[in-house]
Amino acid sequence: MFIRHCSGYELEKEKSNTSEDFFNRSEVTYRTEGDEEKTIYVLYLRYFDEMISTFTPFQQDPIYKAGTRDIYFKDLIALACLLKNPELRNRKRIYINSEKEFASILQGLDFNKIGEIFNQIEQKKEYEIRSSMEFMIQPA
Repeated sequence: MFIRHCSGYELEKEKSNTSEDFFNRSEVTYRTEGDEEKTIYVLYLRYFDEMISTFTPFQQDPIYKAGTRDIYFKDLIALACLLKNPELRNRKRIYINSEKEFASILQGLDFNKIGEIFNQIEQKKEYEIRSSMEFMIQPA
């Protein structure tokens, strides 16, 4: 699998009686071994961004700098879902509203190695992931 793009953004209200402004969307676009391009969209509560230090070693945004691009927490979420649960490759949309579920996605990830993904995407336009286990903290 080749990661081509990761981004995240805050949703805005389209109508006054909707609740989009309580959510963020994170997306990851990747290319499969068969050269098919796919995108996974993760919708989650914006409130979780306020708890960044609870889930990660980061204190605030931006969490990485990749070339000239600032990488924000919301840019990472869909990638984290894909790394943590490779079977999600068969999904297009994921919705997370539980703090426990959100925490489990980020638990055990090696955030230093994930930063390398963003750097290489900025330099070479994609990053090959051979095994998701490369991005998990390994027991000593």
